[in-house]
Amino acid sequence: MCDVGNCGCHDHNLKIEGFIVPCILFLLDEKPAHGYEIVEKLNSLAFVDIPPDPSMVYRHLRRLEEDGKVESKLIPGRGGPARKVYSMTADGKECLHMWAAKIRRRVSTLQKFLDVYEKKYAAEQK
Repeated sequence: MCDVGNCGCHDHNLKIEGFIVPCILFLLDEKPAHGYEIVEKLNSLAFVDIPPDPSMVYRHLRRLEEDGKVESKLIPGRGGPARKVYSMTADGKECLHMWAAKIRRRVSTLQKFLDVYEKKYAAEQK
């Protein structure tokens, strides 16, 4: 366990905050959904290790809508108030593909680090 106070290895908020947009777009690519449904689905994704704060999800949905990546419409609720249902636009799909490319590059960079790290420390253990 790291005991360096400012190294960042224990900052779990960084894990999901930077990754929430592609996750939202990924879910909306599957099917339109209202905000609470998106929060619930994010909590069940195997690649999201910490449940996001719902206010963060709604903040990103608003920003994505302002940027034209998603659009919303009010759908009458069953016995309750209308719900805002979000769907992805063509720009949103393009953004999702760009995120996937960015993630691939990051994975490649991280793998290079691990390769060098493991080579160095494997040599020390002999």
